[in-house]
Amino acid sequence: MAPSAAEAAAAESVSGCLLVLYASQTGNAMDVAERIGREAERGGCPAVDVISMDSFDPSCLPSERFVVFVVSTTGQGDPPDSMKGFWRYLLRKDLGEQWLEGVRHAVFGLGDSGYQKYNFAAKKLDTRLLGLGAEPIVEKGLGDDQHPSGYEGALDPWLLSLWKSLNETNPLLLPRVSDITDPNLSILGDPKVQVIYYSSNEVPQDSKMPDPKKLIKSARSMSPALQFHDNGEPPYMLQLVTNQRLTKEGSDRDVRHFELEDPCSGISYKIGDALEILPSQNPSAVDAFIERCNLDPDCYITIRAKGGDKVSKGSVVNSLMDHIKLKTFVALTMDVASASPRRYFFEVMSFFATAEHEKEKLQYFASPEGRDDLYQYNQKESRTVLELLEDFPSVQMPFEWLVQLTPPLKKRAFSISSSPLAHPNQIHLTVSIVSWLTPFKRTRHGLCSTWLSGLTPSKDNLIPCWIHQGSLPPPRPLVPLVLIGPGTGCAPFRAFVEERAAQTAAEPTAPVLFFFGCRNQDNDFLYKDFWLTHAQDEGVLSSKKGGGLFVAFSRDQPQKIYVQHKIKEQSARVWNLLCSRAAVYIAGSSTKMPADVTAALEEVVCKEGGVRKEDASKWLRTLERAGRFNIETWS
Repeated sequence: MAPSAAEAAAAESVSGCLLVLYASQTGNAMDVAERIGREAERGGCPAVDVISMDSFDPSCLPSERFVVFVVSTTGQGDPPDSMKGFWRYLLRKDLGEQWLEGVRHAVFGLGDSGYQKYNFAAKKLDTRLLGLGAEPIVEKGLGDDQHPSGYEGALDPWLLSLWKSLNETNPLLLPRVSDITDPNLSILGDPKVQVIYYSSNEVPQDSKMPDPKKLIKSARSMSPALQFHDNGEPPYMLQLVTNQRLTKEGSDRDVRHFELEDPCSGISYKIGDALEILPSQNPSAVDAFIERCNLDPDCYITIRAKGGDKVSKGSVVNSLMDHIKLKTFVALTMDVASASPRRYFFEVMSFFATAEHEKEKLQYFASPEGRDDLYQYNQKESRTVLELLEDFPSVQMPFEWLVQLTPPLKKRAFSISSSPLAHPNQIHLTVSIVSWLTPFKRTRHGLCSTWLSGLTPSKDNLIPCWIHQGSLPPPRPLVPLVLIGPGTGCAPFRAFVEERAAQTAAEPTAPVLFFFGCRNQDNDFLYKDFWLTHAQDEGVLSSKKGGGLFVAFSRDQPQKIYVQHKIKEQSARVWNLLCSRAAVYIAGSSTKMPADVTAALEEVVCKEGGVRKEDASKWLRTLERAGRFNIETWS
């Protein structure tokens, strides 16, 4: 039955029938948000807006009727960068309990239950929205990377509940569940980007050798996945001057010390900062991708969002920013041989498969029934776009779709392990060279770490770099420190110790305790001579200075010994520093270590302070709120 004129007018008057706001750090939340938008449109929703939180004015939130939030959690319960401004606005004290009255909301979080503060950003957001008067459409959904199907294990049933609830709320304006779930109604639609091609003779000769920094900015500003989430031109092109293995030759772990420098000037950074690096892809993989997709590597292209300024096919482009060689664009923006594509990639591929058995397989992978098998085939095996295209040879996807759906080539962040006081024109990194076996025993390698390990120090090896503020704030010289950094978690604390040593020469400084852990004293005692030197005589880790170096070798004796055991052994010394207003810093693996170390510190407070466990836990949370308990972890 068709809606009446009054009902149709009411539908038209609704501004943004469904608003989907997302905050993504690695791209997963954006993918989920875009999927919600696609399904809503398929269900006949007349107006759907999918917007990153940093592109939305939060003061406009009360005027929305239905809002879905998709939020990932990073690090130790932190919101993504794109959510921080939005979240600060929501915390304003002048927003009353009825500020969002009339707004109906739903929250889906993406997290990893291996972390202590699992899905913390989504949980806090949902609580705050309720406190501001918003009404939930459905219970918040929590996606877990540890689930056998990844975050989609929770997303699929949550989405079905969301559509059913919305449909019951207002069947005229909101998606029809029957249409969303009907596979026969699936249509592809158009890609979001257009690609304009130019032959080499249409591009001025004098612009074919652009400045490397500007070339990177130009390519990445054209990428639909990067243009709003990349911070432009790299401020530094650093030269690699040292590539030194720290672990023993022949051991199963390869950890390297890298030194990068700007030969022309100093580098502006602080201890606790991270260095972001744009890695280079293997040229043979880029060539194989271009050949498999029947693309011309030497043509020049312009990529624009659909509906943008139209460009005449025959016009000559005069601006560097308007064109780029196709091969260069692929190499700088599209991760073709290390990142796994998303489920929507498989759905789009199915439309271009000419072999029936391939089409059926791709449709199955893209369906809810095939979710678990897709997870095993794709994510668990770290399947790449290039491998996927080779597995389905009948598929010939247009470049527009490949540009839109290939995972973007992301920068990798590493904790800086040097002090600018000691090395004003250098940055040092401590990097574990990543490799692993998939369930089918295929060896995979981390893109950036493997690339770095293969570089030889040379003036020709210039690395695009950005400085990123880390989550470990630099302490003042008179603040005592308790540093806990097993494995490569020692990286930022090498910088802290270097900095304090340089400060000691000019001003009074407070003591430093450092707890380090590794497997074997002979194989992977990273920076052994550095730590021992600073623990002797008048060094900042020496007992004469009130400091200390405590190392746990987990495999050098029958029973395993970890940093948490050393912390409990040094209970009195740790407590004395905590009572002297010390700051605690923890860095390293995100698995069990942070929880185990926090539990050990709670034991210290219980034992030495004579308080109950609950009070010790509250005491540490008070330290955290005061900025004196900081954790930086990585997977």
